[in-house]
Amino acid sequence: MVSEDLLRKQLDFVLHDTCFDLGEKYEGKVRDNYRLNGKRIIVTTDRISAFDRVLCALPFKGQVINQTAVYWFERTRHIIENHLIDVPDPNVLVARECQLIPVEMVVRGYLTGVTTTSAWYHYSRGSRDFCGNALPDGMKKNQPFDRPIITPSTKPEKGAHDESISAEEVLRRGLVDEGAYREMERAALALFAFGTERAAANNLILVDTKYEFGLFEDRVVLIDEIHTPDSSRFWIRDTYEDRFRRGEEPEKMDKEYVRGWLADRGFRGDGPIPHIPDEIRIEAARRYITAYEMITARSFEARNEDVLQRITHRLRNPM
Repeated sequence: MVSEDLLRKQLDFVLHDTCFDLGEKYEGKVRDNYRLNGKRIIVTTDRISAFDRVLCALPFKGQVINQTAVYWFERTRHIIENHLIDVPDPNVLVARECQLIPVEMVVRGYLTGVTTTSAWYHYSRGSRDFCGNALPDGMKKNQPFDRPIITPSTKPEKGAHDESISAEEVLRRGLVDEGAYREMERAALALFAFGTERAAANNLILVDTKYEFGLFEDRVVLIDEIHTPDSSRFWIRDTYEDRFRRGEEPEKMDKEYVRGWLADRGFRGDGPIPHIPDEIRIEAARRYITAYEMITARSFEARNEDVLQRITHRLRNPM
C-alpha cells in the first residue's frame, strides 16, 4: 500500500492537464484525447469529476484509472472487441479511432446512489419505472435487484448533462440502430457478469458501472474505460450484509466517497464547488489505489515524480 507520506508529496505533481503536439485535441472531464493517423492517444489525468463538474486532482488517480482499464480490456476480449492498441505510459493508452455511439450503457445491480441520475434518487421520490425498468415497492437503499438492469444514458456534447432514458427512447430518437443497440445490450450484461464474478473473488461487489461503445469498420467495440473506480461503484463484499441489515452505508472503494463528502455539504453540481482539503484528496487517492490492488490482485507501483515530465519523455514518438 502506498504511504500517506508519498501521497502527500505527490500532491505537488498531480497531472491537471496536458498540451502535447500530437494532433487534434479533445478534452474530457478526466482524459485528454489526441487524434493522430487514425489512432487516439488518451492521456488519463489526475482530475476527478462528480455531478458533471471537474473538482480537483488526486495523486496517482490517472495511473490507477488507466491501468485498471487496461487490466479489464486485456481480459474481456472474449466478450467483445475493444479499442486498445498499446500502453506507452502508466497514464496513457493508444487506441483505434472509433465512431462514438452517443449512448452510455449503465448497468445496475443495486438500488443506490446520491446523484440526481441515480436509481435511488428516483425510487426514493416515488418513481417505480426507471428507464423502462419496473421496480417493486418496498425496496431499501443499497438492496440488490433481482437481476441487473440496464438504464441507458445519453452521451451529450461537452458541457451538457447526461439524460437517463429507456431503450425504446434510444431507438425512437435514432441515437443508434437497433442491431448495434442489441449488441451493446448483450455485451454490457456479459461484461457486468464477468466483472461481478471477478470482483467477488477479490472481496468486492461490482455495484453498478457504465460502458461506452463505438463503431470500428462497422463493428461495435468497447471504448473509453471498463470497471474502474471512476466508471463503477465498488463495495467491500464481506461487510456488506451486516452493514445493510443495520441500515449502514457499505464500505466504498470508489469516487462515491468524494460524492458523499460534497453532498453532505449541500453540493450536488450547482453553484461554487466547496474547497476540498488535502486530507480528503489523500483519503480519496488511498481508496482509488486500494480499489486497484483489490481488483487486480497486484501491488500498485507509485513513484514521487513529475508525471507530466515523464509522459512528455515517453510520448516523443508515440506511434
